[in-house]
Amino acid sequence: MSLVDLIGWSATCVGALLGLPQLLRLLRTKSVDGLSLVAWRAMLVLNLAWFAHGVRIDQLPQMVTNAVALAVTLPLLILLVRSKGLPVPRTLAPSLVASAAIIGVDAYLGSLAFGIVAMIPGLFTNLGQSVELIRAPSVGGVAPLFLLLGWVNQCLWLSWALLVHDPGTTIAAGLTLAMTSFNLAWFGLRRLGVRAIFVRSSDLVEATDEPALARA
Repeated sequence: MSLVDLIGWSATCVGALLGLPQLLRLLRTKSVDGLSLVAWRAMLVLNLAWFAHGVRIDQLPQMVTNAVALAVTLPLLILLVRSKGLPVPRTLAPSLVASAAIIGVDAYLGSLAFGIVAMIPGLFTNLGQSVELIRAPSVGGVAPLFLLLGWVNQCLWLSWALLVHDPGTTIAAGLTLAMTSFNLAWFGLRRLGVRAIFVRSSDLVEATDEPALARA
């Protein structure tokens, strides 16, 4: 096995396991504290778009990673949507439309254009989670292993992309690595006692000791 294959399949394994700790924590604690609906809707876009990109460039690691990730993202997203009392089909529809548009860019404009456009949901995924980590009254619903695996995953994909000279993946993975680094560091600070800032008044009103999913 070549170095490229080793890194690619390592990224595949980490990517496949990425959302599992978060889903298991959500099922165990019934708490969505600190989880971002915006982030997970954007995650659905990424899973669909990168799976299609893997098909186009004939890279099995990307296909496997995102197919398995979808199996975790969808149930987690549905639980999160239901906890907020929102209709599932209507809430997920924009993600499906956005992923179709990005897949179209990849098909007609190529990998570089795809990498640039794919940064948009990537930004929403990580910035959405960043915002929640900063202003959520509690981050007890966030799985630390999920954040750590997200950081490791981007390190691996950036290394892989540089070796195979795929500009789309290089751009997206490099930017995403910076944001996952921030999220991991800020989560650590919150757990050490740093208080939420820019807290929404609605969060203060709704915050109780009862798990969000139990209230839904």
